[in-house]
Amino acid sequence: MSAPRARVLGVCADDAGLVDGVAESVVALAAAGRLSAASCVTNAAGWRAAAALLASPRSPLELGLHFNLSEGPPLSAALRAHWPTLPGLARVLAQAHLRTLPLAAIGAEFAAQVDAFAAALGRMPAFVDGHQHVHALPGVRRVVLDAVAAWPEAPAIRSTGRVLGPGAAFKRWVIEAGGGRALARMLVARSVAHNRALLGAYDFKAGYRPLMQAWLAAAPNDGGLLFCHPGALASAGERRDSDPIAAARRREAAYLASDDFRADLDAAGVTVGAAWATQSSSAC
Repeated sequence: MSAPRARVLGVCADDAGLVDGVAESVVALAAAGRLSAASCVTNAAGWRAAAALLASPRSPLELGLHFNLSEGPPLSAALRAHWPTLPGLARVLAQAHLRTLPLAAIGAEFAAQVDAFAAALGRMPAFVDGHQHVHALPGVRRVVLDAVAAWPEAPAIRSTGRVLGPGAAFKRWVIEAGGGRALARMLVARSVAHNRALLGAYDFKAGYRPLMQAWLAAAPNDGGLLFCHPGALASAGERRDSDPIAAARRREAAYLASDDFRADLDAAGVTVGAAWATQSSSAC
């Protein structure tokens, strides 16, 4: 009798380039086989240095764009005319649901962030998602999907329509209901490659290993994607209060690099691999 097939889970590190130490941690974890992907913030000051690390042969990663509308300066003149500095998630959420976002300017900003990715890495993003899930918001999701439809090779898109896992029930509901479910329907209708389920949402405070064990238990047989935020210690010149989740980044990085994570993967019958699928599914 053959052994049961291992479940495959994509594990994606978000925020590469956003703050110091993330890209270094991502490269080390990728070399150890603990990550399958990393999502890049290309409007951040540290993006070029991060890209040089991510382009290393030691980094066998699928790299994507972490489209950012909530932190730092816009890259495009069109969006800077509206927002000299990106306004924060609360304002973006409010304007999205009031249908008052400057969508033409957001389209220009998406193109500018994609161009910054391609200029640094010599290729287009393999997938697209959003910093704080902004790519799923009303208006924004159509801008993103219409833009990538014109690419020579269509990228996968992170679906936030079905968020699994323990706790964080309100946060998971906001991600799904705030745009994720509508995005998931559009991805299926357009036959865009995407993950069938998303895992990894929490408050950045709880113990990480018990959460991971629960996420691994909840992962589907395939098409699951777990997002994480590992990061190394801040450099000597970096303000310690500049990253509100710095402590969580260090905890995540330490666990993901540990023998405990490998043991938890083995115990759950999960391997780290690709998350994307194009078939419609009730799990979408």
